[in-house]
Amino acid sequence: MGKIIAIANQKGGVGKTTTAVNLAAALGVLEKKVLLIDADPQANASSGLGINVDEVEAGTYQLLEHTMKAEDLILKTESPNLDIIPAHIDLVAIEIELVDQPDREDMMRIAIAPVKENYDYIILDCAPSLGLLTLNALTASDSVLIPIQCEYFALEGLGKLLNTIKSVQNLHNNNLDIEGLLLTMYDSRLRLSNQVVEEVNQHFEGLTFKTIIQRNVRLSEAPSYGESIINYDAASKGSENYLSLANELILKNS
Repeated sequence: MGKIIAIANQKGGVGKTTTAVNLAAALGVLEKKVLLIDADPQANASSGLGINVDEVEAGTYQLLEHTMKAEDLILKTESPNLDIIPAHIDLVAIEIELVDQPDREDMMRIAIAPVKENYDYIILDCAPSLGLLTLNALTASDSVLIPIQCEYFALEGLGKLLNTIKSVQNLHNNNLDIEGLLLTMYDSRLRLSNQVVEEVNQHFEGLTFKTIIQRNVRLSEAPSYGESIINYDAASKGSENYLSLANELILKNS
């Protein structure tokens, strides 16, 4: 039975999609069968894996609308053992369309249940908001991984996200766990980066991943080539970091 992990933070620019794409690719390289679901209307996870978003005819929108089955929406990627359900800009409209549905928070969970046992991990890349799309992802997930950038205001908004997670646990999904907090964009030369690491570890002892994602030029370049960091530059620091994170996750869940 696959484990469903939502990657969420309502703050933009924290390395959420970078983490979704590269963690999924790293798990695939480590011989886990992975499905990445792009639940962000910006569709960056899809384009980051080489999918031409303008040519996507069906994806997460149809999945949430229940007009197509999950298995008919899955595409293979160039990355070993990694499949994707892509997104398209149409996904913007889904929040308005779901608002009157009786089980509106449950649409994702119901839609992906038939494919859950085909994968070791299903990764959901959430939109940078706490709207109905993210709520659907959290309701469908077993756990949530929260990326936090090592910058000023890093913890701002985290309380709001943790409150949302708590209310999802109370109302829709009492099995939802926090998989962990992941520190991203770390620069060891900056005192601020080190302060943030210290602060997060202090506030959230035992909840933070040991792996820290460092700032890395190759990591920033990879999406423009439609490749994960592992395909783009397997020897880079970014690749090393995400393989380490994938190993840590596997160990934690074994």
